[in-house]
Amino acid sequence: FGRPGVECYCQHDSGAAVIQLQFLINEGALVSALADDTLHLWNLRQKRPAILHSLKFNRERITFCHLPFQSKWLYVGTERGNIHIVNVESFTLSGYVIMWNKAIELSSKSHPGPIVHISDNPMDEGKLLIGFESGTVVLWDLKSKKADYRYTHDEAIHSVAWHHEGKQFICSHSDGTLTIWNVKSPTKPFQTITPHGKQLKDGKKPEPCKPILKVEYKTTRAGDPFIILSGGLSYDTVGRRPCLTVMHGKSTAVLEMDYSIVDFLTLCETPYPNDFQEPYAVVVLLEKDLVLIDLAQNGYPIFENPYPLTIHESPVTCCEYFADCPVDLIPALYSVGARQKRQGYSKKEWPISGGNWGLITQSYPEIIITGHADGSIKFWDASAITLQVLYKLKTAKVFEKSRNKDDRPNTDIVDEDPYAIQIISWCPESRMLCIAGVSAHVIIYRFSKQEVTTEVIPMLEVRLLYEINDVESPDGEQVPPLPTPGTGSNPQSIVPQSHPSTSSSSSDGLRDNVPCLKVKNSPLKQSPGYQIELVIQLVWVSGEPPQQITSLAVNSAYGLVVFGNCNGIAMVDYLQKTVLLNLGTIELYGSNDPYRREPRSPRKSRQPSG
Repeated sequence: FGRPGVECYCQHDSGAAVIQLQFLINEGALVSALADDTLHLWNLRQKRPAILHSLKFNRERITFCHLPFQSKWLYVGTERGNIHIVNVESFTLSGYVIMWNKAIELSSKSHPGPIVHISDNPMDEGKLLIGFESGTVVLWDLKSKKADYRYTHDEAIHSVAWHHEGKQFICSHSDGTLTIWNVKSPTKPFQTITPHGKQLKDGKKPEPCKPILKVEYKTTRAGDPFIILSGGLSYDTVGRRPCLTVMHGKSTAVLEMDYSIVDFLTLCETPYPNDFQEPYAVVVLLEKDLVLIDLAQNGYPIFENPYPLTIHESPVTCCEYFADCPVDLIPALYSVGARQKRQGYSKKEWPISGGNWGLITQSYPEIIITGHADGSIKFWDASAITLQVLYKLKTAKVFEKSRNKDDRPNTDIVDEDPYAIQIISWCPESRMLCIAGVSAHVIIYRFSKQEVTTEVIPMLEVRLLYEINDVESPDGEQVPPLPTPGTGSNPQSIVPQSHPSTSSSSSDGLRDNVPCLKVKNSPLKQSPGYQIELVIQLVWVSGEPPQQITSLAVNSAYGLVVFGNCNGIAMVDYLQKTVLLNLGTIELYGSNDPYRREPRSPRKSRQPSG
């Protein structure tokens, strides 16, 4: 990812998981390490990035790689605890190997476990800090090929980070502790911290916490250093979301994430490892998102993400594509969307700014609309290289949130996501928007640049039902007589009711004439953008829930919307807020006899409606 709109995608043919990435800084190249024990060197300088070199380890499994700044030596740690050194230019093994037994010598009788960390001392690239999983850390002198110091600790290590002066380093452990070591005092840690441990009285050690999976240690010229870590929460925080912890001076901030943390990286103003780093942001890679945290602003707000990663923020349930839209449409959506800058975001620009845009090839505006499981709708500009979100609409806010489960009729899908969008019908010229949702509801929206407060939300309830009253005919041939106007109902037809429901249960106690969702009865403040013109809901009929809407169309020239399901079809005039037509499927097919199609008006069997 570079600046918004600049991104590039590469795929390894093997399909093996990527375990680590290392840029060759300022070289336009990248090393990837894979779970199948291969290393690949990507050339990013060409339009389509491609692999220049690959190297496969056959006897050992790769666990950790490190490429020092502006170095040609790539250090590759393995599960057996050895380190191999690869020449990045030729992408071949140099022959220099640091064997585990030579590194730990007699400090431990048993195998120290896989390599979990390698880094060079920021002040001396000839010294290598090697972390073994079991808790042993070794400072290795590359020239003399021997260990300068060995640091032993009885808790397993997950990660290690240097202080920029190269005199101290910090380790994160599986019991939720951090140990800070002075390089020249290998006997015991200089300091032990349990960020989330409850301090017990009478000087006992705090209770163990969950493992701290990664720690970073960043310094500032003007104040205290930042210690940033993932994991390490106490075991009694059951059901708590994954957290990133930022320790700065005496304050400890715990930032909750929506998904599991895969990795994080602190962005610093100083690119050189041996100077005050001046951290300003943290990039957190989550399982389904990428989050940037602003370290310079109080409360550590996040930056608003310009990449289209959030397309499945709530799962996409339907999607529509429109090409050749009117030229003023994207700017209009963008201007109302820009005002939606939600509160609580960092005031700064997105800090990742690399790369340049190519020229846009299309000359015509394209828009994609996505409908989501939570009832939200997003308009995306698809004319450029990547999707850019223009405007977001929340359709669910017109309904009351049902607090307890007993309030709402229990139909399987509706219970899960009652507001999920199923169909979108949009007229780009008039900008009228119509959506159908999973709870048999239709909402019509009009575009407006002014904010309004709607005192009463216009609504209409429609009864679409499918009733066949079998007429016994003596020889099975006769067709029931056609009704004359005003003689009540044809046995094959339905009795439509389009008036708002008053009764909520029929005489036999079955749920009747009530919709699945309850429209709010308090005034609704509607921001510039799409505003509600009319809410239409199909109602329950004698204990049967309304069937889902399967088809929808809007015609803004006539002010009409029409929708149907397996029971029938209804047409509504959304300007007058009335039902014009309500036909059961049976009526659409005419009489039962397939050969006799006598023309008759669909309005004949209808009581005159207001």
